[in-house]
Amino acid sequence: MKKNAYVGLYIVIAILLVLPFVLPNSFYVDLAIRMAINAVIVLGLNLLIGFAGQISMGHAGFLGIGAYASAVLPTHFGWHPLLAMGAGAVATGLLAALVARPIFKLKGHYLAMATLGLGIIINIVLRTEAALTGGPDGMPVPALGLLGFELSSDKHWYWVVALLLSVSVWASLNLIDSPFGRALRALHGSEVASQVAGVDVVRYKVSIFVISAVFASLMGSVTAHYVGFVTPNFADFFHSIELVTMVVIGGMASVYGSLVGAVLLTALPQALATFEGWETVAFGTILMICMIFMPRGLVPTLAAKFGKGA
Repeated sequence: MKKNAYVGLYIVIAILLVLPFVLPNSFYVDLAIRMAINAVIVLGLNLLIGFAGQISMGHAGFLGIGAYASAVLPTHFGWHPLLAMGAGAVATGLLAALVARPIFKLKGHYLAMATLGLGIIINIVLRTEAALTGGPDGMPVPALGLLGFELSSDKHWYWVVALLLSVSVWASLNLIDSPFGRALRALHGSEVASQVAGVDVVRYKVSIFVISAVFASLMGSVTAHYVGFVTPNFADFFHSIELVTMVVIGGMASVYGSLVGAVLLTALPQALATFEGWETVAFGTILMICMIFMPRGLVPTLAAKFGKGA
């Protein structure tokens, strides 16, 4: 890994260590937790979209599978929450591996529509299987315990998600700098050239799709336990669009862009709440301005502007 990548990781860890001691109240701690959760999801999604060049418009469906696994399995079948979380991740990975091969034979808007359809199917199943999922009203999620210690306060959850975020950033940086990551970048540049160079295009597409889906599933479980309640809105189309927007605004093919995009788009609706009914218009206007003047995303554009490269 490059030295400057380590510097960025150290800065992220330092901010995470200091942040809970300077936040004024529990509202901001809750907001920081949600930012960190979204950041981990967007990191996985950026590996797929930014580095491998494969779009996914239904990624919230995988988040929903993880969330409902942590709700349904302990509630109806008596599973331990950690076991249910792992089962949700495995089920998500298997589903992603199963659908990836036929889906990734498509390209462009056909690929976008196929992944969108997958997300919609997952959402419909969660809404209609009311006997298990509670239907549109959702269902409660049991508390998560670690080593006999129940996570109950916001501060407990903050340190858990801060650790998960730090590990995810470290893992993403190492993956990108590995032969696997170089194959992904080659795949993004040209599939034909990648095949000529000996890259197994299908295998790498499937692998990164599964990794990205598992990221989403695990954080869906974490979100479910943190909030204590799940609804099908976890897996709806608009949530998928929000996640993709975080990738694009922060900067595709940028690990730290994923963090910036997740932080900004998690905080922005709260900051615009004072507009009283016009917050959606203001939100859309800000996104349009960002895309017009910084089409590569915030972090790559600013990095290039200050001479450090994207």
